[in-house]
Amino acid sequence: MIEVVIDSIRASLMSQHRVIILRERESDRYLPIWIGPYEAEAINIELQQIEVARPLTHDLLKNVITEMGGTVLYVVVNDLRNDTFYARIVIQMDSRRLEIDSRPSDAIALAVRVRVPIYVDEDVMERAGVNPREEEIESESLESPEAKLEESPFRDLIESLDLDDLGEGKEE
Repeated sequence: MIEVVIDSIRASLMSQHRVIILRERESDRYLPIWIGPYEAEAINIELQQIEVARPLTHDLLKNVITEMGGTVLYVVVNDLRNDTFYARIVIQMDSRRLEIDSRPSDAIALAVRVRVPIYVDEDVMERAGVNPREEEIESESLESPEAKLEESPFRDLIESLDLDDLGEGKEE
């Protein structure tokens, strides 16, 4: 298992979904996971230590586990099937160790509340993790600046600019 930390939560400009970015603790490898807006907000509320009047769902889960004598040990994103991530919440209850199936977003929302480690299975990180620096180096070595401009979504805008008139007609 690879320990990760929450690097950021980002909003999609194309939908209401969010992406939580998990960063491997010992390297610059990242795991992006799409999550819903409510789960993202639940994680943000805890990370930013915002006080709420009543317990949210993940606070309730934390309270139930605690009141029943359990201790959350860690959570793990343990599988990736058909573009869907799966997670487990690992709980110690008396002499028993329980592994509860969970969506990664819910497991992470609970983990930040009980302050336990978040892990990713090595196979999942190998298949879905990204290392931006390696990808940047690969793309730099393969593409010329002209090729990068050719693929840019701003190419048409840049090419349509008339820079010869820049500053003309300006009154001072």
